[in-house]
Amino acid sequence: MLKKIKKIYKKILDVVFPTHCTGCKKENTPLCIDCLNNLPPAMEVNNISNVSIFDYKDTTVKNSIWFLKYGGNKEIGKIFAYSIYDRLLEEMSEQNIFSNFHDPFLIPIPLSKKRLKKRGFNQSEILAKEMSFIDGDVSFKIATNVLYKIKDTPSQVSIKDKKKRLQNLKGCFSVKNPDNIKNRNIILIDDITTTGATIAEARKTLLGAGAKKVIAFTIAH
Repeated sequence: MLKKIKKIYKKILDVVFPTHCTGCKKENTPLCIDCLNNLPPAMEVNNISNVSIFDYKDTTVKNSIWFLKYGGNKEIGKIFAYSIYDRLLEEMSEQNIFSNFHDPFLIPIPLSKKRLKKRGFNQSEILAKEMSFIDGDVSFKIATNVLYKIKDTPSQVSIKDKKKRLQNLKGCFSVKNPDNIKNRNIILIDDITTTGATIAEARKTLLGAGAKKVIAFTIAH
């Protein structure tokens, strides 16, 4: 019985604190620098307002996001946060030149109260907070008390039809104290995007509340 408990405990630890790289199995890192540098980039999406860094079809990308999303692994979050941050600065430089995109708020896609209670953390918030730490409030300010998910919707993964995905999320977000974002630029942060329905609904809600422009960054697509 004790042996069985130890095995279960080890499996839990491997999820929360993986002791080897999800790509090459190198020890003492959840994702080594060599594997990170070799991750395939996301396929280009015909929307400059939605930027994804890596291709979710890649096994290492998928497994790494799983550790972050369901294990709350902050080490994985830190690694991906740096990748998003580097790309974000590049895009912001262009946005500042062509769209006067300055003083943005960094907003993680929120979870519903029910989902947050069940999971215990928000993986998008882990990313956003680490990015804020890296940046030191130089390029943006994090705002976790603006966008809320007011409806507990079924997981988007379980819905294959794009129209049904959009319908599933309709009206699920709300903005608290809209005066805080009036005429402000917004950067949304999430872990993955597939059809883009979540980002689209969040953007619609923020723009409807008075935001100036909303762009989005995700780990993978």
